[in-house]
This record gives sequence, C-alpha cells and structure tokens, in this order.
Amino acid sequence: MLMNSIKKMISKTSSPLILEVKQATYITPNMIRVTFSGSELANIPTGCDGGNCKLTLPNIGQSQDEFVQQLQDGQKFPVRTYTVRAYRKNDLEMDIDFVAHGDEGPASRWAMSAKPGDFCGFRGPSPAKVTDFTADYYIVAADMSALPLAAVTLEAMPRNAKGIALLEITSDADKQIINAPQGINIHWLTHHDPHTPSSAQEDFLRQLTWPSGRIQVCVAGENSTVKSLRKLLLKEKEIQKSDAYISGYWKIGLIEDEHQKLKK
Repeated sequence: MLMNSIKKMISKTSSPLILEVKQATYITPNMIRVTFSGSELANIPTGCDGGNCKLTLPNIGQSQDEFVQQLQDGQKFPVRTYTVRAYRKNDLEMDIDFVAHGDEGPASRWAMSAKPGDFCGFRGPSPAKVTDFTADYYIVAADMSALPLAAVTLEAMPRNAKGIALLEITSDADKQIINAPQGINIHWLTHHDPHTPSSAQEDFLRQLTWPSGRIQVCVAGENSTVKSLRKLLLKEKEIQKSDAYISGYWKIGLIEDEHQKLKK
C-alpha cells in the first residue's frame, strides 16, 4: 500500500513527457486523430491500446521551451483524459482521437488546430480497460467520447465473438471502419446534439431479445446515460460486476475537473 501511494505521488508531481505531433487528420467530421511520434514514446509499454492517459495542453502560440519551463516552475495548465487508440512501439507512434466540438474546450481547441511539430504533455497510459474475452455474448455501448475505447475493445475480441455494439455518433458521417468480429452487430445511433440527454442506447437494449449465457459488457460515455445503463445491466439483468467495465467519461454541463470531483 505504501509503495502504491508513493507511485501515485510521483506520478502527480513528476513532469509529463512532451509528445510532438506527427500529423492530425479528421477521420470523420467530428473526430480528429492526432498521431504523436518520437523517442519519448520508447518506454511506453505495449498492450496499452484502450488505456487512459492525461494530456497537459499548452497555451495557444506557446513555445515548447516556455511550456516545459513553466511546467517545471509549477504552473498549472488544462489537463484532460483521453484514450490511447493505438500504440505502435516499433514505429514510436501513438494515435489519440479527439472529438471536435468547437473551441470552447481546451482539448478540442488544441486538436482542431494541431499540426506537425505541435506538442503537449503526456502522463500514462493506464493498462487496457478490457482484456478478458471469455463470454458467450458481448455488449459494447459508447458515445463519441468513448468511441476509441469501444473500437479498441471490439478489435481485441476473439474473431468468433458474438454480440452487439451500440455506438452513438453526432452525424451519420461519423461512422468509422472498425475491425470487429463478424458476429458483432454494430448499430450506429445518431444523436445530433450530444449536449442533450439521450436514451437511445437504453431503448435499444430494452427491446433486445436478451441473450443466454455469460454476458460481458463495456459501457462508457456521458454520465447520465451510463448511470441508466448501469442500472439496467447490473441490477435488472443481473450481469456480474466482474464482467462489466462501466464508466462515465463526462457529464452534460460540466467540464472534466468538475465531473471528476462529482465522481469522487
């Protein structure tokens, strides 16, 4: 326990890695994939696809030297949580996908203007969130914020896996190509205004002919949606907690810092 506390303390106080942008591309109208590259990635463990990381975002127009110096001086910068979409150790490259939702948020604003040579701070990543695939049936549910996690989870499944994925997107054009097993039926649910609550995922599950056997679930996204799905899956359908990864990534009306305080 003491060692874990020391590790957490070191993690919070040590300076983040500085990652540089290799390229930034709109993979759909509302999703930007930023590819980072460089020697700073050499010590990142493999198998971290789907793990969380913390990105520290510089001020607009700030030089890297100034950013690093201010970090060392203890200046605070916006920090946001993201998912590792892909890590290619041999190439020293990492992909992180950002939802493009205007310039009101520091992460979206940074990603929308990101270009080769830009930079940000990086802490992490955590281990992958879903690694055990031994169920008879799988349910994956996510909105745009959790789409990278959903995609990583689907692509990691055994090729004979069966189940459904409910992926809620902002527009029909936000559908992505995901290398999911053929037995996973992907349903794209369009919700044009993500800042209003949606019950589309819950409605779909309530109409589903419930599968038999052991079910594993991976659910993440807006807090109120996730809360409803947690109640449905764990209490009503009695899925075992050990077979469920369920996490609220954000909450309508709150920035990340406020949401994290609420969760605690």
